[in-house]
Amino acid sequence: MIKRSDLANGEDEDRDGPLPDNSGVTQWSTDAVPPSQRLDYWLGVVRRGLDEHVVTTSNNLEFGASLTSASCGAVQVNNVEGTPQLVCRTEATIRRSEGRSFYLRCAIGAPWAAGQEGAVSRLSPGDMMLFDSMKPYSMNFTEAAALITLQLPVDWIESWLTEPEAHCGRRIDATSGWGQPLSSFVQQLTPQVAAKPPLPAKLMTDQLGSLLALGTNDASVKDEESPSTVEAFVRRATEFLHQRYAEQGLTAQAVAEDLYISERTLHRYFARSGGTFLQHLMRHRMAVAERMLRDPRFDRVTVSEIGRRVGLTDASHFIRQCRSSLGVTPASLRRTR
Repeated sequence: MIKRSDLANGEDEDRDGPLPDNSGVTQWSTDAVPPSQRLDYWLGVVRRGLDEHVVTTSNNLEFGASLTSASCGAVQVNNVEGTPQLVCRTEATIRRSEGRSFYLRCAIGAPWAAGQEGAVSRLSPGDMMLFDSMKPYSMNFTEAAALITLQLPVDWIESWLTEPEAHCGRRIDATSGWGQPLSSFVQQLTPQVAAKPPLPAKLMTDQLGSLLALGTNDASVKDEESPSTVEAFVRRATEFLHQRYAEQGLTAQAVAEDLYISERTLHRYFARSGGTFLQHLMRHRMAVAERMLRDPRFDRVTVSEIGRRVGLTDASHFIRQCRSSLGVTPASLRRTR
């Protein structure tokens, strides 16, 4: 077995740069490098384009690989192809690296094995796994490698996953749940598509982030999302909304902060309870508004003032909400009580 973890000399690294491409796509290939130098050259390519790794192959003279890259907003899209190889991110390579990234990887065409911090899973084509560059991991391609690697900046992924490291090293099934549309999206997001996206790059990466949040939730059932925990959260949130429904401009972010959870978790819990934050909030507001409109003691209070008291300052908006939620306008409700 031949193992390499160091770059070729500096002259080779400078000489064998990426192949130019006016489309915004960058390409590297071992094809133009003598066979005896290909593995060392490839390690330099990977270190420059991704992170430093240890690569093991059965015969370095038969080794070959290519890397195609392009950016789609904050996300770097990489397509890696190569001969069979074992790729490891070790403690030593981590110490020599600067910065941290997360990688969502999806191998296509052949089964592969991968894992982080010791636990290794067998993955089918299309299955995915999330990796943290600051923790050891391995990927084993016993057949020809064909891998889509999405490099995700820390600040980007933390805007979609509250604890991204908790999902690393876990298989994301490409055939069920939200893993299926996530895998389809990732496989469509080639470097060529990233360089010239069919939609604005921000929309493309937002779609990726949404599917990643849903797909990783499918991949691991966490205690914090058990039915009893969701039920307890809904009770707390219901009590909270009952106290603050009258606040004008009350937002999900403000509620999440007071409940000591992330806004994304708040939305996820409400969704699992069968509704949205706005639906729950409006339900409280309309229940209070209905009581006031049915109570003769509030007859001298104008419709606009009742709307203001339940947090809706726009009278026309309040009337539309009454018609939508209660089936009648405020004036009709007063007349028919």
